[in-house]
Amino acid sequence: NNFGLLCQIANTIPTTIMSSPMKTEAPPMKTEEQPSAKKPRKDDDERVQRAARLLLKSPILSVPQAMLCNDFTDAESKDRALQQRVRRLHSKFEKGIVNADTLVDIEKEFEDHIPLAMKTRDFLTKSTDPFVVVKNCSEVLDAAGFKKLSKREPFGGKLVQGGSYYYTINHSTLVAFTVGGKFKPGNGFKIIGGHTDSPHLKVKPLSKRTGSGCVQLGVECYGGGMWHTWFDRDLGISGRVLVRTIDPETQKEKIEQHVVCVSKPIARVSSLCIHLQTAEERGAFKVNKEEHLSPIIGTQTLLEAAVGKQINQSGEEGDAWKKGQEPALLKLIASELGIETKQIANFELGLFDCQPASLGGIKNEFLYSARLDNLATVFVAMETIMDYSKSEDLAEDDMISLIACFDHEEVGSSSAQGAGSPVMSEAVSRITNAFGHSNPDTLSSAVRKSFIFSVDQAHAVHPNYSSKHEKNHGPKMNAGVVLKTNQNQRYATNGVTGFFMRELARKGTKVPIQEFIVRSDCPCGSTIGPILSANTGIRTVDLGMPQLSMHSCREVMGISDLTHGLNLLKNFFKYFNEVDNSIEG
Repeated sequence: NNFGLLCQIANTIPTTIMSSPMKTEAPPMKTEEQPSAKKPRKDDDERVQRAARLLLKSPILSVPQAMLCNDFTDAESKDRALQQRVRRLHSKFEKGIVNADTLVDIEKEFEDHIPLAMKTRDFLTKSTDPFVVVKNCSEVLDAAGFKKLSKREPFGGKLVQGGSYYYTINHSTLVAFTVGGKFKPGNGFKIIGGHTDSPHLKVKPLSKRTGSGCVQLGVECYGGGMWHTWFDRDLGISGRVLVRTIDPETQKEKIEQHVVCVSKPIARVSSLCIHLQTAEERGAFKVNKEEHLSPIIGTQTLLEAAVGKQINQSGEEGDAWKKGQEPALLKLIASELGIETKQIANFELGLFDCQPASLGGIKNEFLYSARLDNLATVFVAMETIMDYSKSEDLAEDDMISLIACFDHEEVGSSSAQGAGSPVMSEAVSRITNAFGHSNPDTLSSAVRKSFIFSVDQAHAVHPNYSSKHEKNHGPKMNAGVVLKTNQNQRYATNGVTGFFMRELARKGTKVPIQEFIVRSDCPCGSTIGPILSANTGIRTVDLGMPQLSMHSCREVMGISDLTHGLNLLKNFFKYFNEVDNSIEG
């Protein structure tokens, strides 16, 4: 029969059910001893999930939905409530929330989180480095009605109450903000801080490298990556390219900045086969970052003829920088940008894992991806600021709501576009002064009324290494946002700011909060929180969404924590004044 055939193909029905005969007899007549209302079966949830799995495969057999519901199992399958639940899952399949290619198995405790997780997944896949991240975010902000500001021009006369704006620094740091409908100079700023960079392999200024008949790229390790995870990965390349062009009006040369992203695998860092390793080398995989991490991009015998031809025909034999580049790489970049190779003046490029982000786990409760630290924060911050820009609350708001996503957090933040730069303090002063007040006392008043959420991914407890966490402070995935505390000021959280965050979590949409401190015998990482707090004097709390495999080429987090993080940031923008006014001093 149809049900038995479907069960065999789906391979999802337990053996006990598969081996049991189909019940075709009519249900027994009710007697006085029987209750008038049928009790729900304990395995209803399991049965609905099996039906969903079969529905996902139904296009293969062209089995109508009604037939599946009728043939699902015994007479109880005709229970209307069960059939409605199956049909709702089928509707999600038709709308694309359930993907037939991956056989998504949704259970009700996670299905509400799936749409946001899928949107995050797509953002992570296409956001491969800080330059691409900021480009993608800028396009989204443009579409949402945010007005782009020039960082080189005064903001005076360009900002209005109720307006939404953004600007970039170095094309790798982003500042976006909305002006409350009742804002006036001296009022505070609600700030969400994150960072756009992640550990990866950066192409060296002179990239050409050869060895043993192979063409390679010279690369430098950026940040504190777990470099052993980069071996045997299919790697693409992306970043910023400086391009020489001619200004059509002045006929003078000008330099344009372009963003390139080659998502096909062009490079690979291959591991050494086990047969050529000593017993000691097999027991401990040690990576020499200079010698072992140069990726192979081609075969020398096939490319060496093109090398001389490219240089000889370029007419730029005196360009030492170009001579230090692999011509095949320059040709690839030029092709992607639709320009000539000779127009390339310089570049800042990095490698990335080509594998797309994906949902995983038995219930699809996990998000597997590169760069979760800290693009998961960038994504929820963007969602928060765009949502708030369209909310009715903005008209009654008397503050500035702002997100700042900095470059170079992974290498200390000490750059012109990092959190250690004047970017944050300049944003506060320039926006305040744009409304006609440059009094230093007015600015100081704004600073003391402001608050920063420093949001960076947090360390979830690893079940195989649970002893690495302090036993009472072990955050878990899919269990809520993490409040980070360190008495040695590696995190900016103190008693007041920590309480502030917990109170905001109780407002509006309730958000579960977890606590994290490191063990006393372990080192502690840091964030932009202490840096921003020290540079600006603004109250700051450190928080994040929990994940595993931080700084690996591939990381993992729980999808419900994305929802928790987004809800907490929305509460921050909406209920800040209510909580702030309740705290003395």
